[in-house]
Amino acid sequence: MDQLTVPAPVRTRLVEVVVPVHNEQRVLAESVRRLHAYLTGTFPYAFRVTIADSASTDGTWRIALDLSRELPHVHAVHLDAKGRGRALRRVWSESAADVVAYMDVDLSTDLDAFLPLVAPLLSGHSDLAIGTRLSRGANVVRGPRRELISRTYNLMLRGAMGAGFSDAQCGFKAVRTEIAQALLPAVEDEEWFFDTELLLLAERHGLRIHEVPVDWVDDPDSRVDILRTVMDDLKGMARVARRTLSGPARLPVPPRVGNARLPGGMARQLPGFVVIGLVSTLAHLLLFVALRLLVPAVVANGVALVVTAVANTAANRRFTFGVTGRAGALRHQLEGGLTLVAGLALSTGGLALLGLLVPDAPTAAEIAAVITANALATLVRFLLLRAWVFHPRRVKEATR
Repeated sequence: MDQLTVPAPVRTRLVEVVVPVHNEQRVLAESVRRLHAYLTGTFPYAFRVTIADSASTDGTWRIALDLSRELPHVHAVHLDAKGRGRALRRVWSESAADVVAYMDVDLSTDLDAFLPLVAPLLSGHSDLAIGTRLSRGANVVRGPRRELISRTYNLMLRGAMGAGFSDAQCGFKAVRTEIAQALLPAVEDEEWFFDTELLLLAERHGLRIHEVPVDWVDDPDSRVDILRTVMDDLKGMARVARRTLSGPARLPVPPRVGNARLPGGMARQLPGFVVIGLVSTLAHLLLFVALRLLVPAVVANGVALVVTAVANTAANRRFTFGVTGRAGALRHQLEGGLTLVAGLALSTGGLALLGLLVPDAPTAAEIAAVITANALATLVRFLLLRAWVFHPRRVKEATR
């Protein structure tokens, strides 16, 4: 085998790496020194590390200033408000580098993936690059709860939003600076959904997203509020979906980029599904509240879901997916019932968890748990109905 020739360092290109932090004094110094040593010793391009402190209340800002004085090419920026997206927006919008990137302060992602991440951007082959923990080449160590949440979230993005990228949440991303500065004015989120919104917007405009499988080890002491993050992400997805249906944003992206579209038929199907879903959710909640006076919460929730599922499937069959006639109707109801299992499992699991955490939870808390679980279940149900129950090929075969 021919020996691999390693090119000489090319220091004329500049990559700016942002490390967003908030109350991270326990790991900041060690992580930044490790990152700086890695870039100094192995990275063939000029670099700048920017610690972006967003309203920390512990010793994080003092440590960031000390590091900026101690290490060459390390800088510190302070923001008066919290938010990872807000910190990235601030630094990226002002950067003069060729490529801007960011990584989580705990350095959960192996740094050996950094050069493969930015190289396609520096060469002009791609516009954005993301680390992915969900490809076959990735090596990931994390608990089952985080694994389930991550895979479910990305499955919803692919099914409901038509996303082509595999891992929206990995804290290891890079963007060509001209692309980032063109997209940032249209990105509304300032916190955890910032990444996802940026990627959806980029993909919608036909930009090229490069994916790099990473080695990733979960930080067991992570401070992320998972429930709040999930809720914010669901709200963000709904907002982006509404904006997508209202028409494409006009951004100063490269001329080769065209206006991307939703997957075939989705622009017509989504409004109908949303309206039917809202009506079904209201009916489900009314039944749940009425039955809750007579039976336990889990039983009330199960009965309410079963009662509303038949009408929901029939309405979606006729109005969302345009299937008429009796052919395949029974099969559609049976398969629609299977999609109900996802909603039943999520909402029942949510109620059971609430019962464990708060044994005498008020009805208002139970309703909130049902609404939260049903929001997630609704997206999963749309994916299953569209890709399986009412897939055009299966509907066509049923009518023959």
